[in-house]
Amino acid sequence: MSRPEEVVNQVPEDEGSDIEAGGLFEDPPDFYPPSPPPTTEHYTMKNGDDITLHLVGHSPLEAHTLWNGAVIISQYFEDHPEEVKDRTVLEIGAAAGLPSLVAAVLGAKKVVVTDFPDPDIVDVMWKNIRGCPMLAVDREEDRNIVADGYVWGGKEAPLLAHLGEQKEGEAGFDVLILADLLFRHSEHSKLVDTIQFTLKKKPGSKAFVVFTSYRPWLQHKDLAFFDLARERGFIVDKFLEVKTEKPLFENDPGDEEIRKTVTGWTVRWPTDGEKAAAKADA
Repeated sequence: MSRPEEVVNQVPEDEGSDIEAGGLFEDPPDFYPPSPPPTTEHYTMKNGDDITLHLVGHSPLEAHTLWNGAVIISQYFEDHPEEVKDRTVLEIGAAAGLPSLVAAVLGAKKVVVTDFPDPDIVDVMWKNIRGCPMLAVDREEDRNIVADGYVWGGKEAPLLAHLGEQKEGEAGFDVLILADLLFRHSEHSKLVDTIQFTLKKKPGSKAFVVFTSYRPWLQHKDLAFFDLARERGFIVDKFLEVKTEKPLFENDPGDEEIRKTVTGWTVRWPTDGEKAAAKADA
C-alpha cells in the first residue's frame, strides 16, 4: 500500500536530551519486542486449487494483512473469469497480491502486481508468484505475471513497459485492481491519478475498486474517492455488495454491520454516447 497518512512513533520533543547526552540513557538492545515474524495464509479456489500467500510480519503500510477486499474480488473473478481472461491487469497496493494471482491463473494475458517499493514487500509478492504451482513455468520470461514496486501517482512508464510495445492510442491496462485502499483518504487524488495514467482508453477497460469502511464513522470520506473520480470525468458504477460472516478486525469500534460489508465499484472512461449526453446536459 502507499505511504501512511500519519507518522507513527514520533519522538516527543523532550526526548532529544538522551541524544545530546551521548547515549547515556539509550535503551538496551532487547528493550523493544522483536518484529512479528512473517505469516502465511491460504486461499482455496473453487476448483480446489490452493494458493499459498506469504505476508510480511509487520508493515506500517498494512501489507501484513490479507484484506477482505482482496478475497472478495478474487472470488468475483472466479465467478466472472471473462473480466480478466486474455486481458492485461494491474494491481496497486497489492500486499500479498491474491487478486493478481487469481487473475493470472484464470488466464490473464499479463498481470503486473505492485505495492510500495519496499524490498521485503516486493520480495513477498515474487515469493507468492513463484510458489504458485498453477503458474509454474520453465522460463521466467514465459510467466504471465510480474511484481514491481510502485508509488501511487508515480510515473506510469515503468508499469506500461511490462506490456511491451502497444499500438498508438491503446497504451494502458484493460483492468486495474484497487482492493481496500480507500481508507488512505489523503492518497485519493494519487489513486485517481494512477487510474488516469494507466487505464486503457477503450470501451470495456475498467478499474475494480473494492473496499470496506473499517472506520464506519469515516465512511463518507472513503466514498469521497468516487466523487473525485467523477470530477475527473470517470463513470462510477456499483457492481457488488457482500456481507462477511464477521468483521476483519473483530475488536475494532464502530457499526459492526458496516465493518462486515464489502462493496465493489467500477471506474471507467465514458463512452462517446455518455460524453455527448453530458455535453447536452451542461
